Amino acid sequence: MSLICAPLFPQEMADQLLHKMATKGMLNDTTVGIFRNCEELRLRRASIRCCQVSAEAFRLALCPHRLQELDASFVSGGLTGANIVSGLASNPECRSSLQRLSLSGLLLDWGSLEEDGGVCVGFSSLQGLRTLNLANTDLNDGVLEDICTLPHLESLDISCTAISKLTALLQCKNTLRSLIAHRLRQLDMSPGQLLFVFSQLNALRHLDFSDDHFAVDDSDGRDGDETVRQLLEGSPQVLPAVISLDISGRKRITDAAIRFFVESRSGLVFLGLLATGVSSCDVLSTRKNLKVTGEANENQLCEALRRYRDRECFVREALVHLYNLTIDTDKPQPDVLKLVVSGMQSHPTSLHVHLVATACVFNLTTRDLAESMPVGLLSSTVTQLLYSMKTFPNHQQVQKNCLLALCSDYVLQDVPFDKYVAAMLVINWLSSHEEPTLQRMAVAVISILVAKLSTEETAQLSKDVFIMKQLLAIVQQKAMVGVVDSTLKFALSALWNLTDEMPTASRNFIECQGLELYEEVLESYYTEPSVQQKVLGLLNNIAEVEELQSDLMEEDLLEHILNLLQDSHVEVGVRYFAGGILAHLTSRAEAWTLDDELRSTILKQLHDSIITWSHLEREMVSYRSFRPFCPLLQTCQPSGVQLWAVWAIHLVCSQNTSHYSGMLEKEGLTELLKALAAHPDTHSDIKGLTDSILRLVERHQSQTGAFNNQTEPRNS
Repeated sequence: MSLICAPLFPQEMADQLLHKMATKGMLNDTTVGIFRNCEELRLRRASIRCCQVSAEAFRLALCPHRLQELDASFVSGGLTGANIVSGLASNPECRSSLQRLSLSGLLLDWGSLEEDGGVCVGFSSLQGLRTLNLANTDLNDGVLEDICTLPHLESLDISCTAISKLTALLQCKNTLRSLIAHRLRQLDMSPGQLLFVFSQLNALRHLDFSDDHFAVDDSDGRDGDETVRQLLEGSPQVLPAVISLDISGRKRITDAAIRFFVESRSGLVFLGLLATGVSSCDVLSTRKNLKVTGEANENQLCEALRRYRDRECFVREALVHLYNLTIDTDKPQPDVLKLVVSGMQSHPTSLHVHLVATACVFNLTTRDLAESMPVGLLSSTVTQLLYSMKTFPNHQQVQKNCLLALCSDYVLQDVPFDKYVAAMLVINWLSSHEEPTLQRMAVAVISILVAKLSTEETAQLSKDVFIMKQLLAIVQQKAMVGVVDSTLKFALSALWNLTDEMPTASRNFIECQGLELYEEVLESYYTEPSVQQKVLGLLNNIAEVEELQSDLMEEDLLEHILNLLQDSHVEVGVRYFAGGILAHLTSRAEAWTLDDELRSTILKQLHDSIITWSHLEREMVSYRSFRPFCPLLQTCQPSGVQLWAVWAIHLVCSQNTSHYSGMLEKEGLTELLKALAAHPDTHSDIKGLTDSILRLVERHQSQTGAFNNQTEPRNS
């Protein structure tokens, strides 16, 4: 790609454009071509971190710029460190202008270097370099020799490389201010030799000589540990300028050595002591300006998570201790939660990190703690939990930790995240786990999530027969032993919402023998109104679908529903849904396949029963739309059918006028109601309710001046 006519960008904007393209995953061999316009898009601080860019694309698009900084860490696409250095060195301006270069995680492939104009093209050709990061590369002693000839080198990171000797550092002893030499496993120098090199680095202010040998033989790194011990106990004349020392992961360090070092270094501002066993040393608490990484307290652990974000071993270690510290926490700690999430994001494939981090997330958001957290932070946290569930689908404890953290009314109701993805992940988890407590939580989460989905998402979810089978299996499992618990109620609610104006889901329900199961539940739980209401609510959804009404034409079933409608001792909520099923089935005389006398009885009982119902204060039902009511409001319909529809509309409009007023107008029901009220044959009971609805709508219009169509509520 290229810009045919490129505007002259402000220089900083060109850097920002490249960085944004890289972080959004949009930068590749094709799109990087627009930066070939190096006169209009002048790059200075370039980042192609983690992008897929080839050597040729890099040479053509980026090397012509007068770069000051370049971050090419973890680039894929075949680009090597040798390609980068030779490409940059081919631009005479870059040889002097480039000050910062990061090639972490790349293959240097130094054997492929060719001579350029008779001069070996090495790092030393980039004479302006001050900061160089070669962590996790195939850096060797020979290349390090070349690097250390750089005249202005101030900061060098050679962590996790195959370096065996550090004597080359003596060449830059007067300029080097920061050395990061974490986990040099192939270092072959005695403590005396190492200490001699360090003692010559007079300008060094920051030394990171930390190690990770938690999981290997204790003899590994012994020379390095001894070097550290001697450094701590030695003369302050060694590394006289140092103000920051990181020795995390080093063993055989004593409290006495730490005390001596701290007391003899008044300018010390940072000390890395994670996994050393000495971070509780009393001298550390006496220095208020001294930052410490360790496990003695929460401040040390948070400092570790901030500083060691890219080091899996230390992130894991800090999280383990943080988990123990936060088990009984009773105060919101958003800053700590942010650090935990950041650790997960930095190590997306590390099971060890995600296992402990998800447990920490639960500790930090359990009970009412989540409600005091910033919503944006909770949103990114839940997104990260879903990523963990997706990445480690077969690890039971990770899945359990995520589910525990998700099972929060506040999080599920008020925090924005991809609820469709969450519902799918939890349903998949549920299919292979039957532990009662976790099953209850999973079903509760699914029930709430389904109620939060958009119409399109619900339609997509409802096509999956697997989901229907999973939820029906739970209902059957509970019904077989006659249990009434929250798991049963949540499963019934989820099924109810899945079939709401979803013909495909309703058909799946019938094909999965759901109708037979619900008939049994209806009879078995006759004295459980909460169960009956959810069962009848779903059957009402099926009754709204004309092509499925024939499946409900069973005389025993309808007589049972009719008995519920007539029974004055049954709650109005149950009678309401019983009436809805009967109203829909009797509204189409041409489709009625049972005895005509039964239909006449139902129509009479509908009217007689509804006029006795008292108004409900609590919100019992919500509607996605009023479209299923349109056939019931026709002037040709029997009064019982009309009355049920009008009573239903009046119920929800009086409870949530702002939401349903706009829906009535938008879907054309206002005109239907007006026509029904004006018709000479309309029963007075119906006219009275209709007039009341229209007054509610008019009053709301006059108050707001516009219709307010809010997010649709769902059945609970």
